[in-house]
Amino acid sequence: MLQQITRILWPVITGILVALLIIREFPELAGRARGVELNIVEPMPFQPPLSRQSSYADAVERAAPAVVNIYTTTIVETRAHPLSKDPLLSNFFNLSSDPKRERTGSSLGSGVIVSANGYILTNHHVVSGADGIVVELRDGRISKATVVGVDPDTDIAVLRIEEQDLPQLILATSPGQIGDLVFAIGNPFGIGQTVTMGILSATGRDQVGLSTYENFIQTDAAINPGNSGGALINVRGELIGINTAIFTRNGDYNGISYAIPSAMAAYVMSELIEHGQVIRGWLGIETKPLTEELSRSFGVAQATGILVSGIYRHSPAANGGILPGDILTHINEIRLLDSRKAMNQAAKLEPGTQVSIKLLRNGQPTELSLTIGQRPVSSN
Repeated sequence: MLQQITRILWPVITGILVALLIIREFPELAGRARGVELNIVEPMPFQPPLSRQSSYADAVERAAPAVVNIYTTTIVETRAHPLSKDPLLSNFFNLSSDPKRERTGSSLGSGVIVSANGYILTNHHVVSGADGIVVELRDGRISKATVVGVDPDTDIAVLRIEEQDLPQLILATSPGQIGDLVFAIGNPFGIGQTVTMGILSATGRDQVGLSTYENFIQTDAAINPGNSGGALINVRGELIGINTAIFTRNGDYNGISYAIPSAMAAYVMSELIEHGQVIRGWLGIETKPLTEELSRSFGVAQATGILVSGIYRHSPAANGGILPGDILTHINEIRLLDSRKAMNQAAKLEPGTQVSIKLLRNGQPTELSLTIGQRPVSSN
């Protein structure tokens, strides 16, 4: 009997062992993947992808008519030929005794019409040194422009033309969010109006070294020579910035371009129209960054504040008792982190305003009160 049971069970046991061996070596045959726990859900119904806008022609068309080309005329002085003083020789050789020659420059940049009465925003470096300025509209009209005012400290210039039925750009109060699409419109290399696209890469860039007061928009929209002074717009065709420069080490475009925010440009324009200059507050000091090495030499535990390296005569700082070697830490309880922020903070204050200055002198905290002055106008 035992032998009969053994003959019956042996094939069954053998089959079970073979099955277990197969499952171990080939787990997918048992409905599971080796070493992976599957979370199986019911298939979702098909959803078509969100539609994407494939063209921004409407935005460009709203803005482009207000973007102009700017040409300049420059008086170039040349030396008179030595023989030109002799009337006989000068007539024979067709020599002129006039040392001045008039040269019409090629397209130097772009501009943006921002009002129906003809005010145009552009860069100061576009029109600097020009004896005459000509503006060409996209509709073909050509008009002489007058300079309303310039502000080299922000690289802004305001021009005006006398024309009727002018297009104008709407100024956005904010540049937008990082990652927004933007478009640069201008006249690169004098080839004609051109549009390039990019994204808003950053805002508030203030360590670029292009101008005294900086608050640049950064974008990767291509900006080339001739684009300066042109428009940087958003997808609604609103002006968010005035194209100014590119960041480059070798003269080539490297994907980093800078524009002056429209809010900053609008403020400068209103000051130039109303006062002929931008009125800014001023302390009258020269500063250096407070490094850890300098902080130790001045007996300061932490490198916080800015070091006063020089003071202008009869300036608010001189009259208020600030001395070279002082370390400024606060203006009206606002902490000073670097020299540029200190200068910007003072510039926002109206001349004649009383301010509280906190500083460290010989390692000891001191507080002074002084009257903000008016910053002298930069040379053109």
